[in-house]
Amino acid sequence: MKKSIALAASGTMLVTALVGLTATTASAGASCGHAAPADKDGSSWPTATVNVNIRTGSSTSCTSVGILAAGQRADYYCYTVNTSSGATWTYLRDVATGVQGWVRDDNLPRDGSTVYCGF
Repeated sequence: MKKSIALAASGTMLVTALVGLTATTASAGASCGHAAPADKDGSSWPTATVNVNIRTGSSTSCTSVGILAAGQRADYYCYTVNTSSGATWTYLRDVATGVQGWVRDDNLPRDGSTVYCGF
């Protein structure tokens, strides 16, 4: 439920693309190398339960810049939606190493950030 607005916008993009209309609401994922979003999520820093790749964008095709290791805390910034897969991704900072990037939400505690990035 927490991410239903962005997912609905993603669905709007798909429907409008199929009928040839111009979408007025966009929910694009972060392309590889996308600039870091603002830290909008003020929640407590959860601890990772499994090792996950931190990537340069919201897709597994983007380069991995590091690993958020199990037992490490993560500072969530915000999330976006990969319009190709429909998966949500959170931009975060590994508190121990300082590495920043995108991790798919189903790999994160509490399913990642609850704050939408807005792009």
